Amino acid sequence: MLLTALTVLLTLLYPLAIWLGHGRVEPRWLALLLLLAAASRLPALKLSSAARWSVAGALVLVGCAVWSNLLLPLKLYPVLVNAAFLAAFGYSLTTPVSMVERLARLREPDLPPEGVRYTRRVTQVWCAFFVFNGSVALATALWAPEAVWTLYNGVISYILMGVLFAGELLARRRFRRLHDA
Repeated sequence: MLLTALTVLLTLLYPLAIWLGHGRVEPRWLALLLLLAAASRLPALKLSSAARWSVAGALVLVGCAVWSNLLLPLKLYPVLVNAAFLAAFGYSLTTPVSMVERLARLREPDLPPEGVRYTRRVTQVWCAFFVFNGSVALATALWAPEAVWTLYNGVISYILMGVLFAGELLARRRFRRLHDA
């Protein structure tokens, strides 16, 4: 539980820390933040191949930042996170049980067929979101000033995620009302 809280905190504060450290701390030292974020995900490695790939990618970014002493590899971490989520959610669409269905079955084990179709559609929507969000994260990493990168990856992307989550929650309630009647 404490490790999960640390992982969430590191992920949320990472863009701000990179922005505040830029110009004050060499990127190779800022890479320690990403190394810490990757280390906090180590317990999840035995649970998910997406977690293994995500940690491996983070370690590659750390190595690139240490070797080159450039900020760009550190700014690519949000791209990696979106790619990992896209891979996990997208892969689940090739299996009988989508990612959102798996999550829904934690609360409702006997999901009706229309609920299965709904959760598959929601998984597709999240995949589209990860493509969009990862693309914007990549564009801000490559071409935007650090302040814009930080604003998007540390604030706007979380707001967009929250709006999508809240919108899906409202749509789910409406869906249940229509199908439970």
